[in-house]
Amino acid sequence: MSREIPLLDLKAQYQAHKQELHNAIDEVMESGQYIMGPYVKNFEDEIASYVGVKHAIGVANGTDALLLSLDALGIEPGDEIITSPFTFFASAEVISQMGATPVFVDIDAQTYNLDVSKLEAAITPRTRALIPVHIFGQPINMEPIMQLAEKYNLYVIEDACQAIGSTYKGKQAGSIGTCGCFSFFPTKNLGGYGDGGIIVTDDDELARKTRILRFHGSSPKYYHSMIGYNSRLDALQAAMLSVKLKSIDTWNDARIEKAMRYNEAFKNTPLVLPFKESDRRHVYHLYILQADNRQDLIEYLAKHGIATGIYYPVPLHQQEVYKHLGYELGSLPVAERMAERTFAIPLYPELTDSDQDYVIDTILKYYK
Repeated sequence: MSREIPLLDLKAQYQAHKQELHNAIDEVMESGQYIMGPYVKNFEDEIASYVGVKHAIGVANGTDALLLSLDALGIEPGDEIITSPFTFFASAEVISQMGATPVFVDIDAQTYNLDVSKLEAAITPRTRALIPVHIFGQPINMEPIMQLAEKYNLYVIEDACQAIGSTYKGKQAGSIGTCGCFSFFPTKNLGGYGDGGIIVTDDDELARKTRILRFHGSSPKYYHSMIGYNSRLDALQAAMLSVKLKSIDTWNDARIEKAMRYNEAFKNTPLVLPFKESDRRHVYHLYILQADNRQDLIEYLAKHGIATGIYYPVPLHQQEVYKHLGYELGSLPVAERMAERTFAIPLYPELTDSDQDYVIDTILKYYK
């Protein structure tokens, strides 16, 4: 009988920290403070310190982190915001929710991040902001992005939802742009036990506005200066995330170590392996491979009990909801090609050497 190896094992991580997590839950429950309060403030301070910024503002999820950032920056209908077509839908969805227009720029075939060399050509007089996505755990090349932002007076909202703990030239992802946004969805490198997100920034005014927006546009309570949202990080999630934050670097180190094992094992196969820029810390939120015969390989692995995932099967510019933007098939060829070729195999800190060896051996047997 074959083994069953998931893409990610959340239960293993929970079991390893069960008592400390339960202690944190009990403390919150005994306190009676379940919305905002000291546990959220403590976690915000910890994240701000970890990322190296002045402010961290906890919100309900990573999507809201992006949305509230755009709202606080004054994005309006008619504005254009440039982002990647090869990412989760939320990166573009929030642009549309503000009434603005997403503009997609093709990606780099090696890193899967937005191709910065194509960015300037997409800037128009209507462009207000850039949302670079640090996809799969590797930061995008931020230096030229910040240079373009200064040249054209643009905001930069870093979508670092997959990249907590990654670095670009020694700086934490999320700390370089106008603001950075993180998700604590359970599958993230730092995942909660439900939804959660946070905005990080050095901009005092942006921090002030997002704190007001997350609580129905009110400050103080019952006095409303903006039309806001009900988007707050739960105290229970904050307390449990504080427990887990202590281990994030250790967990990311384990992801890197296991990614290197895969790289060594697959170096002589037809697979295209993940590419890492030398000036970055890639934290391998997902271990992404390319294969000419992706579907056949995925089916073979499934028969042997090995889970896989396709990230992402349909680029954003080809989604039905964005047909009106007029992107033709072939308009962003790299993103379209990667959507047909890329897939993820199991990689998480608790993946045992034995289970990883089984994944490796199974893939090597396929190619033999």
